[in-house]
Amino acid sequence: MIRQLQSSGQLTGLSEADLLDKIQTESRKALVGGIAKGMLLMPLMALLLACILWVVSWLFDRPAPFEQLLSAAVLALLPIALYHLIFTLCVAAQHTVTLSRVANLVPSNLGAVLQGLSPKMQRVASSVDFFNLWSTALLGLGFSAATGMRRGRAVLLAVALYAMYAGVFLIGLPGQAGGQ
Repeated sequence: MIRQLQSSGQLTGLSEADLLDKIQTESRKALVGGIAKGMLLMPLMALLLACILWVVSWLFDRPAPFEQLLSAAVLALLPIALYHLIFTLCVAAQHTVTLSRVANLVPSNLGAVLQGLSPKMQRVASSVDFFNLWSTALLGLGFSAATGMRRGRAVLLAVALYAMYAGVFLIGLPGQAGGQ
């Protein structure tokens, strides 16, 4: 926040009270955004994932009731919820938190373990995440239970779906945006 104000030249004209007010406003925006994400975005993600599973079951000619696919999607998102719970507990235990500290607070991906990688390889290594792979395995097992597909084939299908998701949203789009 302070760096942004310094780079824009607004820091020199601010009083200390105004600066504290801006910092408090930003922290409140982050808190409200996090709550909104948990209350609105995650249920929509579960619904979207169930819709994707429904399309995949239709493509593979393995019809399944939508309720079972929704249950598989919701259960597959539980490891992600566990990650966020662990992350929240770790952040609450910190005295001060910086952006660089947040990135390595819960090291659950290969990008946190492997050092000295290029930015491209860092994005690829970061997509190999324990909680995401656990979620992918649960998604495959749930899809197998809902459609009657063999477990190995369903897990392999879920891994392929995750690889496509990671390739687009975790590697490709951030790479085009120039960020890590």
